[in-house]
Amino acid sequence: MTRRSLTVFLAAVFALCLTVPSAWAHPHVWVTATSELVYAPDGSLTGVRHAWTFDDMFSTYALQGIETRTKGVYTREELAPLAQTNVESLREFGFFTFARAGEPGSRNRKQKFEDPVDYYLDYKDGALTLHFTLPLKTPVKSPQLVVDIYDPTYFVDFSLAKTDPIKLVGAPANCKMTIERPNDGSAQAQAQSIGEQNFLDGSNANFGAMFANKITVDCP
Repeated sequence: MTRRSLTVFLAAVFALCLTVPSAWAHPHVWVTATSELVYAPDGSLTGVRHAWTFDDMFSTYALQGIETRTKGVYTREELAPLAQTNVESLREFGFFTFARAGEPGSRNRKQKFEDPVDYYLDYKDGALTLHFTLPLKTPVKSPQLVVDIYDPTYFVDFSLAKTDPIKLVGAPANCKMTIERPNDGSAQAQAQSIGEQNFLDGSNANFGAMFANKITVDCP
């Protein structure tokens, strides 16, 4: 099962799933996301800065075994090994972030990201939040930019924060942004009807694309 290759990042969730498989349907992890699209002075996009807050159940399991100086308090330093494992594991899945650039109405060109930088975890109100920046391999200046945030296999459900989920940092003044959220209400019902084994054998490897969070930036 390829999803087990997420190692420590999802190990706790898999352990739970394997003990009670009949009680689970996709997704298994829930993330509330806020992101920033970061621009250079010349108006080109240089990268995407994420902050992903995990659900409390996943956070609790992920923290098992981590030694702390103060019970219930986790510092960035204490969480650093877990943060490193997280970002290294995400590489296999494209960091759940997919960017395209081009002319409006045309087939936009896919953009590639470098490995994350400035990554760390923090813990607050019972939840872990992973912070990291994805630099573009080549900064891009384009009339239209589209960034999708989702897990293709719908193992992880991404929901944008209700308030100010996406910000443009340093973008040209004429750039306009639109956000398209997925229809979360139908996603879980469809995933449950498909069945867990169909996800594990890869037959629904791109199911999550139907529930992508789409950010479109037009800079005429």
